[in-house]
Amino acid sequence: MPLHVLGISHHSAPIEVRERLAFDPARQPDALAELAAQPGVAEAVLVSTCNRTEVYVRAEDAGRVAQWLAANGKRVGIDVEPHLYRHEGTAAVRHAFRVACGLDSMILGEPQILGQVKHSVRTAETAGTLGQSLGALFRKSFAVAKEVRTDTALGGASISVAAAALRLAQNLFGDLSRTRMLMVGVGEIVELAATYFAAQRPATLMVANRTLSRAEEFAQRFSAQAMPLEGMPARLAEFDIVVAGTASPHPIIVKADVERALKARRRRPMFVVDLAVPRDVDPTVRELEDVFLYTIDDLGVIAAQGAEARRTASVDAEAIVTRRVAEHAHWEQSRAAVPVIVQLRRRADEYRELELAKARSRLAKGEAPDAVLESLARGLANKFLHHPSQALGRAAESEREALARAIETLYPAPDERDASTE
Repeated sequence: MPLHVLGISHHSAPIEVRERLAFDPARQPDALAELAAQPGVAEAVLVSTCNRTEVYVRAEDAGRVAQWLAANGKRVGIDVEPHLYRHEGTAAVRHAFRVACGLDSMILGEPQILGQVKHSVRTAETAGTLGQSLGALFRKSFAVAKEVRTDTALGGASISVAAAALRLAQNLFGDLSRTRMLMVGVGEIVELAATYFAAQRPATLMVANRTLSRAEEFAQRFSAQAMPLEGMPARLAEFDIVVAGTASPHPIIVKADVERALKARRRRPMFVVDLAVPRDVDPTVRELEDVFLYTIDDLGVIAAQGAEARRTASVDAEAIVTRRVAEHAHWEQSRAAVPVIVQLRRRADEYRELELAKARSRLAKGEAPDAVLESLARGLANKFLHHPSQALGRAAESEREALARAIETLYPAPDERDASTE
């Protein structure tokens, strides 16, 4: 039963489509049950992140899976079909490996996707839709991702302005679990920064926004707290790290507010990241002695250096993926041969039992052992040769050549080692 991957991602669909087709974690077990109930689907894993929703299935036909995705799209008012991509067989294996390695990510080499895929696999296992084949595929994909991280520079440098900001904050504070952090705004770039910083488990994570309900919704995704933007200046002193990225046409963090905050903090340093264009932070804040202010341009230089290193490393990573895809294909082929080998051995055992029964009967009658052994060997040889000989006799010339090559492969000429005994 072949492997299929169907889905949408940042490569094929805008965020307006991706966010509406996404399956939140609470809904995924039910979605997997629906998916596994489709005719012809044997195994299923659902990967749903902000940048992709993909279904990995073992199925006779992927058409039913495409219909299921289309139906889920219609429920939320979107047409999935124009954005849908499909991979089958070896191409599907390659896609799975590239996704796990971060080679298919919006930000080349980003590490979060591996954890997200692992979580999706655990969900499928709990739901009972992860079978032997998909289990083996994803275990191999995790091993490939580890190899890429270990043997290439793909995971070695900052890859985005958010990652660059995180590195600089760690350089200043070390362990961020003791810091208090404020996110100002709820846009996409702040969300990316929140993903990086929240993973470090700061002591406090606060979200400020003009619309409090949106701040609360955003904060819930990161186990954070929310407050209205107008309350931010009075509470600025509470935070060691401030990341701002609103759509305001004017600065919302001014020098006077930061000066008061620093005085209340008794000159403990503040790390401020301004991801907005136009800027959210008054540029004169940089003049203050205990403030470390970085704009998106500052971080962009660091990110560009990391991105170039990753582009170079991705060549090595792609080579690893290609090699491991070939290995997996070989494993699949050997696994597919197991039923044939079992059948062949069962037939051989049947022949052996028949001839052995005859030999025992003749020995019991007192016949010479050498003659019985000769007859046993001849009987086994005849049984193994009878049907192949008939097939060769009936075959057309082209078929006969193929059978002859198969016989040469299956029954190579014996050498001295074949004749030796232990």
